Amino acid sequence: MKPRQALHSAAALICASATAASYAQISDDTVKIGVIVDKTGVYSANGGMGVVRAVEMAVKDFGGKVQGKSVQVISTDYQNKVDIAASKAREWFDVDKVDLIIESTDSAAAIAMQKIAADKKKPIIFAGSASTALTNKECSAYGIHWVYDTYALATGTGRAVVRNGGDSWYFITADYAFGNALEADTTAIVKAMGGKVVGTVKHPLNASDFASFLLQAQNSGAKVVGLANAGKDTQNAIRQANEFAITAKQTVAALLVFDTDVKGLAGCGNTPLQSESSLPAEGSLFTWCVRQGFCEPFSLI
Repeated sequence: MKPRQALHSAAALICASATAASYAQISDDTVKIGVIVDKTGVYSANGGMGVVRAVEMAVKDFGGKVQGKSVQVISTDYQNKVDIAASKAREWFDVDKVDLIIESTDSAAAIAMQKIAADKKKPIIFAGSASTALTNKECSAYGIHWVYDTYALATGTGRAVVRNGGDSWYFITADYAFGNALEADTTAIVKAMGGKVVGTVKHPLNASDFASFLLQAQNSGAKVVGLANAGKDTQNAIRQANEFAITAKQTVAALLVFDTDVKGLAGCGNTPLQSESSLPAEGSLFTWCVRQGFCEPFSLI
């Protein structure tokens, strides 16, 4: 995700809006940007305070003003709860006069906030959520989906894995909008290429124990264990898959991997892992990780 570039686009959007006759003033003469993220939970490493700092840096890069109005950045932790995200978005727009929201949350929270932003006719940028619903079923003229989506993730990794012989899959899926969308999009790719899905199991967000889910995947006989999750859930699943020696006979296909996940997996041993970032191996996230000294060598292909 690139919140600094996203902020530049957002500032231009607000600037354009400010010139319209119907927009007499901006937030009582202040351009206010609300950044809502996971500061302490499962997505805090890749979408927490780093996103807030990136927005603050982007404001500084932009000059700190739009149409002569100063830019103020506020932030909050939505605690991985949809109701908190929705409530805060509504409060920001109605009470705090926020002009723009930039989020790095889960997809369920993002969809809820998109509906509120559309109702309030205020822009919202999605810099972390991946569900294709944001630009399809739940599409809004006020929503900007800046980063990857589940279709892109599924197509990149799913197609590459099937081409490499991984034609039978078992999914371990985060049980909310993002995970379900990622599983569905990857399933479509696998089946379109002649492969099959032999089973799936759902896990709650921020799960610490993947033992039962991994054993079901192991007993399924599938060639590929697809991880339709992200953040610390992905890390925990990969680490425990290695502990159960599941990777001796099956390939773990992590469908969304950040560099923070690779750092978090340091020392987990020789874990065969496939991801979009690791195909092909040359110049992959794995190679970069090892060269930087963030993790011990383990196969990403």
